[in-house]
Amino acid sequence: MKPKPHQTALVGERITGALVGAAVGDALGGPVEGYSPEQILERHGGRVHGIVGPWHGDAWRTARPLAPYHKGDGHVTDDTLMTHALVRVYARVRDHLDAYAVADHLVPDLMTEPRWIPELETEALPLHRIFLAEKWLVTRIHHGHADPREAGTGNIVNCGAAMYMPPVGLVNAANPPAAYAEALDVAGAHQSSYGREAAGVLAAAVAAACTPGATPDSIISTCLSLAKDGTRTAIERVCEEAGHHSDFESALEPLRAAVAPYDTVGPDYRSPSLGARRPSRLHAIEELPIALGMLLVARGDYRHAVLGAVNYGRDCDSIATMAGALAGALGSPPPEDWAKAVAEASRLDLWEPAATLTEVTREIFTRDMTRRRAHERAFASLGGEECSD
Repeated sequence: MKPKPHQTALVGERITGALVGAAVGDALGGPVEGYSPEQILERHGGRVHGIVGPWHGDAWRTARPLAPYHKGDGHVTDDTLMTHALVRVYARVRDHLDAYAVADHLVPDLMTEPRWIPELETEALPLHRIFLAEKWLVTRIHHGHADPREAGTGNIVNCGAAMYMPPVGLVNAANPPAAYAEALDVAGAHQSSYGREAAGVLAAAVAAACTPGATPDSIISTCLSLAKDGTRTAIERVCEEAGHHSDFESALEPLRAAVAPYDTVGPDYRSPSLGARRPSRLHAIEELPIALGMLLVARGDYRHAVLGAVNYGRDCDSIATMAGALAGALGSPPPEDWAKAVAEASRLDLWEPAATLTEVTREIFTRDMTRRRAHERAFASLGGEECSD
């Protein structure tokens, strides 16, 4: 798919660009997740510029700490598995979602429907692949019978909810406040504090990227108008620094320095600090501000934004997932050869979820228009503004 100017890319193209772009970013970032830019440089003899193999080569089945996951060779990770699961929920509900939709549909999907898991190279329940922070959904809602709206309380605070929120932004294309509100409700079943806030802001960013004429700068402005507390400050500081760079190489260390005061994990990603991932109004997840920063550095270009996210290291599969979704929604889709290679390696149809969500998004917009007009007529009958139709 050739990139189109932002003003002419249609909703279906933006949804496809965002969902396929997120999956490709995820697959590129997976094999270098958890490492530093310096380690990535040494391991690969330079920067990563596309799909690479597992960090430990043929020893991936037993090498710790990644075993038994086959990260690399174009395999998507749990970011994409969760994103596609949320698209399936939209396909069932065919309307806006809330925390109860997570309980009624997402949780059963994760624990009862075997699917191909690329990193395990076999069919398995998604529940067997997802991280403990996502297993929390099943533990709290299915086994603990928690109120879905409050089930996220007590979970570690990380990017687990934010990483699969692009579909919420796409369903609310060009309506960032609505995307923000819906994502906060959906994410309440999974996360609290700045993890939940990041989910809302990422969804708003994706919705803003779908607005005709959107630019990376306008997306950042939208995020800052909605984000709260440490999330807002972290985005502001990282994007302020990103504005000084036009190449990701020069931005890697400065962006990390800019986000470090707000990131609770600490300098050693694999040995988190004692205060890591705890609720706070002063902190933020690292992934969202860095993804937005890389989008700015890249001026919205998919390849540049995603490669910047990948070579940043740390939680780079999720950073690249977010950057890829944003660039794709903005009108810059992933390179076709990357997308085809990831789809083949992962044995997944990356375009089917996009086609499904496009259809559902149009249905939801029609429902929204019907509801809005009914409200206008009701308000007019109360002596409010005169109804126009």
